[in-house]
This record gives sequence, C-alpha cells and structure tokens, in this order.
Amino acid sequence: MARYLGPKCKLSRREGTDLFLKSGVRSLDAKCKLEVPPGGVKGERKSRLSDYGVQLREKQKLRRMYGVLERQFRGYYQRASGRPGATGENLLKLLEGRLDNVIYRMGFASTRSEARQLVSHKGVSVNGELVNIASYQCKAGDVVAIREAAQKQLRIQGALQIKSQVGFPEWVEVDEKKFTGVLKQLPDRGDILPDINENLVVELYSK
Repeated sequence: MARYLGPKCKLSRREGTDLFLKSGVRSLDAKCKLEVPPGGVKGERKSRLSDYGVQLREKQKLRRMYGVLERQFRGYYQRASGRPGATGENLLKLLEGRLDNVIYRMGFASTRSEARQLVSHKGVSVNGELVNIASYQCKAGDVVAIREAAQKQLRIQGALQIKSQVGFPEWVEVDEKKFTGVLKQLPDRGDILPDINENLVVELYSK
C-alpha cells in the first residue's frame, strides 16, 4: 500500500486524537474538529467498536503517527517480540529510534514527514556519514547532524527555533548553533506519549 498523501486532519479525526502530522505548536483540536467522526456527523459513532476494532484502531493510530507502512510496522513488531522485555515497550523504542523520528525529536523538522523528506534529500549525517534512509535505526551515542547545505533552509531554522522554546526531550542533546544532536539514549516508556496503549497492539498481533 502506498503512503497516504491526503488531508492530515482526516487521519487525526479518524483516530480521535492529534497524530502530530501538521507543523506548528497549536493543537489540532479546534482546527480539525477532532470530536467529529470522519463522516461529518457530530456525536458518538452509531456502533460500538468490538475488542478487535479497538485494537485495530490503536495499531492504526500508532502506525500513522510514526508514518510507517503496514509491512514495516509488522516487521517492527516481530523484531520487538524477539527481544527481551515487554514487547510493547520494545516496539515503541524501535519506532522512536528511527532516524526520521530522532530528527523530529531534536527539532530539526516540525513533523516526521518533513524529517523523512530531509533524510531522503541527503540533508542528514549520522556519526559523520551521509544517511538517506529514514528508517535507519539510531543507537545511543549517535551524533545526528544537518549537513551544511541544508542548514540554510528556513523551515529547518524555524522548526528548531520553535522546539527550543517548547523544550527538547531529556534523552537528546542538541547544539542549536551547530545543527547537531546526540541521542543520549532511547526513551523510556514514561518519556513517550501516555495516550498510546501499546498493549492493545500486542494483543492484536498475538491472535
């Protein structure tokens, strides 16, 4: 299945929460009317979701939030389930360790889709080496840098300025003047959005 290129608000409304697909710090709640179902009818859905439906929606929410295709997402789950520890937390760490997500967390892009574009256009290096694969798995201690030619882009400068005002996650260290960042460690579960229920995703794939 090809990557979704339609309206971002539609996906957020479908999942009933802000998926952080649009740039800016303003909440999408007012602009996208998240309380309104995709059909445009206000109020609750006519039918109550089954247990499977709830699990499926949570998986779709997580997949869309990180911009991962279905086959990729299943691969992440399989890798997570083969590692020691809680499968759900392992899955989140794998998603957070993607290069496009790390760039987004460091503030070099205002959305993950912008971060993916920056990587694919050869604007990023990891430990001094050019990397143009958005799914590249970063490790603790990796140094991520925006290449000199890309540093002049106004959208990168603007995203970094906004992020510096909002604040960086504790698990990254960013040098705004040099456009570089260090992944100190992959985030703990408490550092990731609390409204994600990864256990529902595990239950879905465990069937």
